Amino acid sequence: MKQGLSLRVSQHLALTPQLQQSIRLLQLSTLELSQEVEQMLDENPFLERTAEEAAREEFGLDTADAPVPRDDGGDSGDGESDFASPAAGTSTAATETSTTTTADSDGPAAEISEREPDWEGDGTVDMAPDDSEWGGDAPARQNNAGDDERADATELARSQESLQSFLHRQALSLRLNESDCAALRFLIESLNDDGYLEDSLPALASGLAGDDNDEFDDLVHHFQVALGLLQSLEPTGVGARDLGECLSIQLRAMASDDETEEEELVRKTALAICKQPMELLARRDFKRLATLTRSSEELVRSALQVIARLEPKPGRSFVDVERNIIIPDVIVTKTGRGTNVKFRVMLNPEVMPRLRVHDIYAGALKSHKGEGSQALSQRLQEARWFIKNIQQRFDTILRVSNAIVERQKSYFVHGELAMRPLVLREIADELGLHESTISRVTTAKYMATPFGTVELKYFFGSALGTETGGNASSTAVRALIKQFVGSESVKKPLSDSQISEMLKEQGIECARRTVAKYREALRIAPANLRKAL
Repeated sequence: MKQGLSLRVSQHLALTPQLQQSIRLLQLSTLELSQEVEQMLDENPFLERTAEEAAREEFGLDTADAPVPRDDGGDSGDGESDFASPAAGTSTAATETSTTTTADSDGPAAEISEREPDWEGDGTVDMAPDDSEWGGDAPARQNNAGDDERADATELARSQESLQSFLHRQALSLRLNESDCAALRFLIESLNDDGYLEDSLPALASGLAGDDNDEFDDLVHHFQVALGLLQSLEPTGVGARDLGECLSIQLRAMASDDETEEEELVRKTALAICKQPMELLARRDFKRLATLTRSSEELVRSALQVIARLEPKPGRSFVDVERNIIIPDVIVTKTGRGTNVKFRVMLNPEVMPRLRVHDIYAGALKSHKGEGSQALSQRLQEARWFIKNIQQRFDTILRVSNAIVERQKSYFVHGELAMRPLVLREIADELGLHESTISRVTTAKYMATPFGTVELKYFFGSALGTETGGNASSTAVRALIKQFVGSESVKKPLSDSQISEMLKEQGIECARRTVAKYREALRIAPANLRKAL
């Protein structure tokens, strides 16, 4: 074998650390971005939070999108490609032998450097009179809202009493000895959010007693007493081990002295039904339930009507609703009237972090050229890039939101029935971005509209053919199905085939299987379960 040296010129795909961070920030939700900001504030001493917007210098963010000359000797890493750039729609050349790509796009896999991230940028730590142009509010440069306008996303729900607190408060009125009181307190804390006791009493006792059999028996006894007390508290049905027991507790609580014989018979039949497998109740298998309970079908139907009025999740009303609040990233407001109606898209200032470079630390670094200054310079550049990438993230969200509103203007006027078919490629081609970028932007990002707060992906739907040769959005078809079901007769609900025929009468070609898929996506029960008892 003959050995030799050869020189070969080739291209490879690589993602700079700056671009990697830009992509990662773009796909984060509002909550995840907040956590990322908090982590960066803890790790980087050059980054600080500010309540005021600082002035910007000419060489700062406003000129950050300028292409880097090839002889500059460094990789800008601006991320001004299809991944996340977006503010000015410009593209930045990286180097002659490296290009950038996303993991979602076709082609060779991206080769990510295994060395430590290089945040040196242009290698300078020179400061303007005020280096805070790298921060301030860091709002998107093209936000449509005026400086004096601030739109509230939503009011946070008022804190409400939890189920455990409500039960503990009731337990104070019970005269119990110390052991029973402790057992009741333990069971209350063992309830899940629905008000059910998921673990059995022996399982709870064994976790406390260990191998001590005498203590185990004593704990089981106290838990049995405490369970009876717990199930006597409000809301009725709390402390049940399963659905059947929960319904039975509520049925027994309905008994009264002025109850008629017929009402008592129906209630007892309902109690007997609750002892049967819940699958029969869910399927409304009247014949099978009538056989098992030795009752007539009419009596079973009356009993099921009583059961339908019960609460299967006693703790539902105590769930902390604040956890379910969605804070929108974009707010759309309506201006003008009649034919002059317009929609203004602006970023929600409440979700935009207010960051800036720490002036004192950056100034001290400028005058310090001793040991460790290189590492500190990289941390300073990292802080600058972090703020810039956050701004690019909001720029991209705003641009995509503007394009969506422009294409779905009918929705903002007439509602979801007027939704047009839209795919990611249309927005990507219009903005000069990659489809993967649009996918990242529209995932876990929300828009406040006149018809409620929805995810940006909600505006994208496939097209269904019509008799006129046009297309109808799948979102509009789902809304039409919901409208059909909402106006149907409860005694004779519409089947999937009937809904399919009704859509054909509207000029929309939609097969029965497609109707079933859309109905399930809307969480609408089948016709046999929607039928009134």
